[in-house]
Amino acid sequence: MATNDFCTREGALRLKERIEAYWKERGYDVNIELTEAGFMPAMRSARTDVRSNMVNGMPRPANDRSSERRSA
Repeated sequence: MATNDFCTREGALRLKERIEAYWKERGYDVNIELTEAGFMPAMRSARTDVRSNMVNGMPRPANDRSSERRSA
């Protein structure tokens, strides 16, 4: 069952896949990594962070290669 908890390993993986698919449809390859943050006392659980090379939620500008796949 899918939940909206994106801090678990499974939720973070779903979010990573959604972000990658979104930008792939628009011609970008974004670099997204999952990072295990360990136990967080405030959350009372372990946490998985989703990190990317995007800036303000947007892929980084690539060299102008209009006919090639853009890389972010």
